[in-house]
Amino acid sequence: MMQRQLWMLTGLSIAVVVTAIVLPPLPQPVDYHQFADQRTFLGIPNFGNVASNLAILLSGIAGLRFLFLAYQLPAHKAFFSRIEYLPYWVLFLSVAAAGLGSMLYHWMPHNDYLVWDRLPIAMGVTALLAATLAERVSPILGVRSLPLLVMLGALSVLYWHWTEQQGNGNLNFYIVTQFYSILLILLLSVYYPSRYMHAKDIYQVIALYAAAKLAEMLDLKIYDVTNDLISGHTIKHLLVGFAIYRLVGMLQKREFIS
Repeated sequence: MMQRQLWMLTGLSIAVVVTAIVLPPLPQPVDYHQFADQRTFLGIPNFGNVASNLAILLSGIAGLRFLFLAYQLPAHKAFFSRIEYLPYWVLFLSVAAAGLGSMLYHWMPHNDYLVWDRLPIAMGVTALLAATLAERVSPILGVRSLPLLVMLGALSVLYWHWTEQQGNGNLNFYIVTQFYSILLILLLSVYYPSRYMHAKDIYQVIALYAAAKLAEMLDLKIYDVTNDLISGHTIKHLLVGFAIYRLVGMLQKREFIS
């Protein structure tokens, strides 16, 4: 049964990639860089959107700190084998880099800086997919797929940036990388039991990420409703930071199921 489900997910993945190829190119919206809250504070433009990335940066650092401390204790039960640390090292390094890259982009909103925001995001979400494969399907499969998945994630962003420079932007593959990877993580979590306790906390992480994307879509609406106190985009950064922090919390309390 589990083998059949894996083949079904593989077939679905191929179909999604083919769809991204045959669909018309989706360019970057021209108004994407026009955020609701553009106030300057302490000489920093778009201060709310810049400063809120500290939540993402600090959650990434918290993840790296946990991995470092856990790796020093051979008896630590968060990982059955040391190879299973690898996807999470890539994930939390990518999260910290995304915090810095997003600060840079929101300080100077432009496609040339947006690439440094999206590149670590794509690498991080594909690393989490590899970690999910390792914990729910096979540790060897997850670790061996890590370089390929991360490379494909990075290429989806570089391809988008290159097409923008050619005047024919195409976000299709980046959209697949970000959102389909999350969907795959969800499906794998539903169909395959985890080898660790507290694995269901991943649903909270995914729910927080979904709420963050919704807040991003309601950027101006939230800014208006709160009487210019806080924008949806700022809330997005805070929710993403909290989602990553919840992921760190899940790792801190989980144990291998013998």
